[in-house]
Amino acid sequence: MSEVAGRVLVDAARAAAANAHAPYSRFGVGAAVLLKDGSIVTGTNFENASYGLSLCAETVALATVNAQGRFRDVVAIGVIGGVLAKDGTIAGSAPVRPCGRCRQIINEAAQMGGNDIDIHCGSADGMIVERHRASELLPYAFGPADLGIATTGE
Repeated sequence: MSEVAGRVLVDAARAAAANAHAPYSRFGVGAAVLLKDGSIVTGTNFENASYGLSLCAETVALATVNAQGRFRDVVAIGVIGGVLAKDGTIAGSAPVRPCGRCRQIINEAAQMGGNDIDIHCGSADGMIVERHRASELLPYAFGPADLGIATTGE
């Protein structure tokens, strides 16, 4: 995937992050998922007063993709995050990478789709974009294939 396409995903994630529901941490995260047909589905983190019920942006975006019946169509993901201002802007100069739970969920999408998903991690200020493969961020991952479940066909 090209650097330009990665930046498009990170920009879409940045736009989504403005809608993050993060009243407790004030740390907004946006994610954008690229599908095989070129469409992009976004998600934001969604916090809850009972912290364990909070959802990460990547999880929200991938759950939305799954609800559309497109989980096997995931090609790439863009992620950004930073301090959320009251006006919806996100500030930060360090790239944000998926947490361990999200890496596992991304791995599931990668295995189900039969590809090694590109993950583009950007900074809120737009200056840094890293590109990783799902297999690099979660080596030796446990997934559907370990349970004997077919991953690329029905």
